[in-house]
Amino acid sequence: MDHSADAQRTDLMTITRFVLNEQSKYRESRGDFTILLSHIVLGCKFVCSAVNKAGLAKLIGLAGETNVQGEEQKKLDVLSNDVFIKALVSSGRTCILVSEEDEEAIFVEPSKRGKYIVVFDPLDGSSNIDCGVSIGTIFGIYLVEHQEVPTIEDVLLPGKNMVAAGYCMYGSSCMLVLSTGTGVNGFTLDPSLGEFILTHPDITIPKKGKIYSVNEGNAKNWDEPTAKYVEKCKFPKDGSSAKSLRYVGSMVADVHRTLLYGGIFLYPADKKSPSGKLRVLYEVFPMAFLMEQAGGQAFTGKERALDLVPKKIHERSPIFLGSYDDVEEIKTLYGSS
Repeated sequence: MDHSADAQRTDLMTITRFVLNEQSKYRESRGDFTILLSHIVLGCKFVCSAVNKAGLAKLIGLAGETNVQGEEQKKLDVLSNDVFIKALVSSGRTCILVSEEDEEAIFVEPSKRGKYIVVFDPLDGSSNIDCGVSIGTIFGIYLVEHQEVPTIEDVLLPGKNMVAAGYCMYGSSCMLVLSTGTGVNGFTLDPSLGEFILTHPDITIPKKGKIYSVNEGNAKNWDEPTAKYVEKCKFPKDGSSAKSLRYVGSMVADVHRTLLYGGIFLYPADKKSPSGKLRVLYEVFPMAFLMEQAGGQAFTGKERALDLVPKKIHERSPIFLGSYDDVEEIKTLYGSS
């Protein structure tokens, strides 16, 4: 029996303790961010519980409505969206919420208004619910400029202005990956305690990876740089080993693997989707923020992803993110095209 391991388990770094420790480094901090994050964590726990019993509770079927993106909404989508909106509003620390499921931004009533804007996809990859594949919640947090009279312009900012970003993955385990701008840390939900415990401190993505992740079903519609890059992954001409293809089709799962093992995740623009498919505010920006904080890169095909300035809340963009050297290669191909 490993008594030393048992002894270590008595000193658990929970996500609340971790954020409070971070808060104590800033003398001017009043704890608003800690309170907001605790409400996001509560929302993640609730959705995790709902996902785990979705089949039993008949939550898997379609809700019969279509969301703003033209996707049929699952019952779990609707539930997750409601849970996060209620959790964020009741925190008293938010003023604007942007959800993938709602056409318009939600402006919090003045009596419950705070200084943060939260952009989120309440349940990314929900088409995979039926087959048990990992799905997740993605979120990004901005600090508002005009708390008294917030406008939609306060949301349409580049990703580099975010103060924090993260995702919660509901899979074989429930894991929350978070960055507050000083590196990336991963917390795993211990069901016996009901607490997220720090299990992956200071996540750093390898400088170069052996995996590429892309939907090759779209290959006939790709532009030349993307096609050249994927060809190079499969048939390298420099004598190096070919990269392995891994693609789940759930952004949280694919990015999570890329973050831990290295490599590159691609969702390029193509003839069918000339503006790309992934949404800028609540998919591209949070994942790009995490990648850069972990030592990787994120690129749109034209510029650094976090420099992009969205013009509308549900704007889409191509994205290439992952290991620094791998993204550098695709930047070179776009630069010479």
